[in-house]
Amino acid sequence: MSSRSPVLDSLDPVIAESRDVRTRPDRIVACADWMAYEGFGPPASPFPLPWGTTDEETINFLLAGNCINFAYTDFDTRVTFETGYAGRTWSDSDAMLVSICRAVEDGVPFLDGDYLATVTRVDLEQVFRGTTEMPMLEERARILNEVGRVLAESYGGRFHRFTASCAPRLYAGGDGLLERLVSQFPRFDDVSSYGSARPQFFKLAQLALWMTYGSLHDGNRFPIEDIDRMTAFADYIVPVALRVMGILEYSAELETAINAREEIPAGSPREIELRAHGLYATDLLRAELNARRPADRQLITPQVDARLWTHFRTTRWPHHLTRTTMY
Repeated sequence: MSSRSPVLDSLDPVIAESRDVRTRPDRIVACADWMAYEGFGPPASPFPLPWGTTDEETINFLLAGNCINFAYTDFDTRVTFETGYAGRTWSDSDAMLVSICRAVEDGVPFLDGDYLATVTRVDLEQVFRGTTEMPMLEERARILNEVGRVLAESYGGRFHRFTASCAPRLYAGGDGLLERLVSQFPRFDDVSSYGSARPQFFKLAQLALWMTYGSLHDGNRFPIEDIDRMTAFADYIVPVALRVMGILEYSAELETAINAREEIPAGSPREIELRAHGLYATDLLRAELNARRPADRQLITPQVDARLWTHFRTTRWPHHLTRTTMY
């Protein structure tokens, strides 16, 4: 197995100094005692539809889509973005991804860097047409413009050329997939400030690589040799799952704010603590699960994340709200 993830290393000061969130190791042990005997599927993309006739198209689709994989609920109305496609209604990130599928089928070159470099808010209104307007369209247009310029200038307009130029690892002395994704595409540079510490999360960068790895896992068509160094994905759902399971505890003030649906500002100590403990606790849970599982059924952290996300994605328990482009 590889060494510990640099992402987890960067979170140590947050875990040690947190005021509003804490992780309960006793609850991790208690939950692992029963969860270890559940069935965990192999690595797989959470996107429910096959995409692309080639591996290159799959890479282009999943990395481009994850550039704007954030914020699907209107912060004022609390209404979630939905759209129709293939005879059914889709919501949240699925609605975003099927909107891209639909656009490409309609002839929009959404996966091409030249198009992304010049796409406008008005263009995105048409691409992401649904029951309501998708939140933060201006931010999405700005992000896609930035990403498109890098793709057009350096990688012939396509993400598959970028991934082919990287070492098949997350970390490779600066040449790894994750390292270069966050260094060459500022959109993915998901780092916060917590006192003098600089906690890394890299949520969308890791998720993009995990979805691609899962989609092309059969046949080892997108190898990531140190995939065990990938963490959970720091979003809204992992903390609420761990909170319901009793693994995370919040201060009375934070609990009240979340239950009242008050916005937790991006980059605030509370928001950083929620995300950091989500990753930290999920990693500890993975270790406890593996201690109870045979050698041929060991788990990597994204598999545990997937278990939490799928079970609690639609929970009625309130999760924190943060206006951010990072998740």
